[in-house]
Amino acid sequence: DRLLNSARIIGLTIPYSRDELIEACRAAVRANEMERCYIRPIAYIGEGGMDLDYRDCKVSVAVAVWFWGEYLGAGKLAAGIRVRTSAYTRHHIATGLTKAKTGANYTLFQMTRTEALRDGYDEALLLDQNGYVAEGSVENIFMVRDGALVTPPLTYILDGITRDTVMRIARDAGISVREEFFPRDTVYLADEIFFCGTGAEITPVVDVDGRAIGDGKPGPLTQRLQRLYFETVSGRRPDYAHWLTLVGARG
Repeated sequence: DRLLNSARIIGLTIPYSRDELIEACRAAVRANEMERCYIRPIAYIGEGGMDLDYRDCKVSVAVAVWFWGEYLGAGKLAAGIRVRTSAYTRHHIATGLTKAKTGANYTLFQMTRTEALRDGYDEALLLDQNGYVAEGSVENIFMVRDGALVTPPLTYILDGITRDTVMRIARDAGISVREEFFPRDTVYLADEIFFCGTGAEITPVVDVDGRAIGDGKPGPLTQRLQRLYFETVSGRRPDYAHWLTLVGARG
């Protein structure tokens, strides 16, 4: 749905139906005999004019699958990561179509991640044009304050699939979840912080800008949600079985 919505936002017509795209993803997993993998469908302009007008260009779709492991580094899901606030600002909502997941938008995120790694951190934290916390380079952010989850609203950040999953699981478990703007200094005072995303899954953040978060270790609520999340996506939670898509046997 997000792929189709992104294409609609930027004016590309994908020549396949939603069901055909889903089956292509399932077929790619089957053909590569993947037990666990990352799935990336991508729509792109394959051929056509050489100027900036893409109205008559052919739109192609590819699906790639591969084993990724821990996106932010081996052992980070258990130990947590160190994060720095980026010198770059998250796209202003008037500078482009920020709700579309496009390759063009990722140039900024590539620079923020590279900057963080170069300076000895594991990941970057971006602020918005008003100085409020936005997200990581490719992750949504949650902080824990007094037993409740707090995350930025979807005013301009990408509508993360894992973000939505975490919020639903948390509320079903009786955990309070709030969406609100908050500044960087509030992050320093959080009891716990974690990033979430399709690649990052649920990764604890134990340090921001050289300041330990909580006691500098993954917190109990983060660990609880991490456990519930992995039980859900691995098919061990019958109450969320309707979220799963069966791949089927090869051939």
